[in-house]
Amino acid sequence: QVQLVESGGGLVQAGGSLRLSCAASGRTFSTYVMGWFRQAPGKEREFVAGINWSGTSTKYHASVKGRLTISRDSAKNTVYLQMNSLKPDDTAIYYCAADTSHYMTSTEAREYDYWGQGTQVTVSS
Repeated sequence: QVQLVESGGGLVQAGGSLRLSCAASGRTFSTYVMGWFRQAPGKEREFVAGINWSGTSTKYHASVKGRLTISRDSAKNTVYLQMNSLKPDDTAIYYCAADTSHYMTSTEAREYDYWGQGTQVTVSS
């Protein structure tokens, strides 16, 4: 069983920054693919960023490339999402997810088998 707990969300003005954290339980965290997804009101959940088990490969949604950075610290069982140059369109609930079955980073939510409770990010214009 894997438990994921997100933190770091909040209200920020456009152009500002936030850093989301996701603390994971489990002794084999270093073997998991980790991802961040988001869901805005009235929209489907979408992939934001993902990182492979070793931290050597990352993937991003086109709309966040160059502004958001995913990283992981296996010593702390934590994955991060550094969010810079935030826009009102980034407003959503952000979810951390773990894929314990694959080695390649997937952009598909159905490949992830554990999810956090979500943290709200609101960007004002």
